[in-house]
Amino acid sequence: MIELEGLTKRYGDKLAVDGLTFTVRPGTVTGFLGPNGAGKSTTMRMILGLDHPTSGDVRIDGRHYDRLRDPLTAIGALLDAKAVHGGRSARNHLLCLAQSNGIPDGRVEEVLDTVGLTSVARKKAKGFSLGMSQRLGIAGALLGDPRILMFDEPVNGLDPEGIHWIRSLMQSLAAQGRTVFVSSHLMSEMALTAEHLVVIGQGRLLADTSMADFIEQNSRSYVRVRSPQREQLLDVLHGAGITVVEAGGGLLEIDGGKAEHIGELAARHHVVLHELSPRQSSLEEAFMRLTAESVEYHAHADPAEREWAAGWKTEV
Repeated sequence: MIELEGLTKRYGDKLAVDGLTFTVRPGTVTGFLGPNGAGKSTTMRMILGLDHPTSGDVRIDGRHYDRLRDPLTAIGALLDAKAVHGGRSARNHLLCLAQSNGIPDGRVEEVLDTVGLTSVARKKAKGFSLGMSQRLGIAGALLGDPRILMFDEPVNGLDPEGIHWIRSLMQSLAAQGRTVFVSSHLMSEMALTAEHLVVIGQGRLLADTSMADFIEQNSRSYVRVRSPQREQLLDVLHGAGITVVEAGGGLLEIDGGKAEHIGELAARHHVVLHELSPRQSSLEEAFMRLTAESVEYHAHADPAEREWAAGWKTEV
């Protein structure tokens, strides 16, 4: 378990982390989200004792990182996949970690096999692609068979097979009762991987909730309906006091409605439906809505692109 209480980090006039308090619990994959510059990496570095907080506290299973007797058996982390001595082979890199932490050498072969690097174990790390470096970093995190695992952007550089593999690995580790804390900008992947979310913006906590509740609380849910008897359907819906939004292309959208209720209502009035589908915003849309006021870096299209976009929207 990772516990943060009032964790704050200031660099001169810059407040990078502002009074964060939350707990990362075992048995689930917890996603750590926030816009660029939100303070995610700084928070992770403070958890590992790489940066010291200006104020507040962070503990790993009740102790500070520098008080852990065998840190790699308590928490394994991947923060920077390229933070490896390029002149060492993958095997020698892991051997150095194992020997300095009292971990049996045989564990090195096990984690190399787990991450799929056995065939390149004797190659120097400087020749590794980003995806191979990610796998080596994950092997280092797994080396001590720790109770807690922390990953910062673990899918960077991985191909689709590798992304599926790391997703399954994190979920299986959580299923074993371990604590898994993962940061990523890939919302579609996070939606498939995490069960719980911690979201920060400008160093402050914005949300600490389940994935399902986060999307429900920060997104629009509606029912999409399409019928060849459009006008008759509109009369039926209006007669029932249901507000309808016309979405174009013959589609109607009903906010907060239940698909079952709308379907039964249409059936009672003998209205044929060609589409009746409940819709909810994605994790990405929910995240964008919640963090809109916390984004530090904004990109803007050039005038030609804005003119094209405006024209496209008008035609639709």
